[in-house]
Amino acid sequence: MLTDISAMFNPACRRCERLATFLDTIREQHPDYHAAPVASFGPLEAPLLIVGLAPGMHGANATGRPFTGDYAGVLLYETLYRHGFATRPESVSADDGLELVGCRITNAVKCLPPQNKPTTLEIRTCNGYLAAEIEAMRPRVLLALGKVAHDAVLRARNLPLSAHPFAHGAEHELDGGLRLIDSYHCSRYNTQTRRLTPEMFHALFVRIREHLGKD
Repeated sequence: MLTDISAMFNPACRRCERLATFLDTIREQHPDYHAAPVASFGPLEAPLLIVGLAPGMHGANATGRPFTGDYAGVLLYETLYRHGFATRPESVSADDGLELVGCRITNAVKCLPPQNKPTTLEIRTCNGYLAAEIEAMRPRVLLALGKVAHDAVLRARNLPLSAHPFAHGAEHELDGGLRLIDSYHCSRYNTQTRRLTPEMFHALFVRIREHLGKD
């Protein structure tokens, strides 16, 4: 099993000039923000890996922990708690005592992108970190929050995107016994427009628990 942490995450990474320059500006504007690449959260031996898009401006980019401190994390952490994957239902800061149980959260892109929109090149440049993380973890289930995360997982496994189209609730059997499950992203827009409801999200985690033999 791969154990080289630097292959999975580099806190000083500046591979993407646009993102690195943008973070330099954010640090000047918000000196109390994390404003750097955001590390994954949760145990490396977890059987469930959740893959998001990228840190949010006033969420993970500020706190340094994925989906912490912003609206997108509200539904995620409440659901994780309800299904036994988190010790608390709310995540407000990196030192709030919340722990993940049998679950790990990462992002397809580790740095905050302008307007929350990384370029295709930036997604691909960061993909090596995700590939190394999946290889090190060998999770039984991966949950992709949105199409960008879905595609990033497939690229990380060198699989053709056309063979595994994204759709909310879709399941894909990947190489090595990995199971990829798709969900709409738990963003403010998707939850407020009811494109993704709490009931829809909870239903996915019922299936995840079944796949992990927790029910």
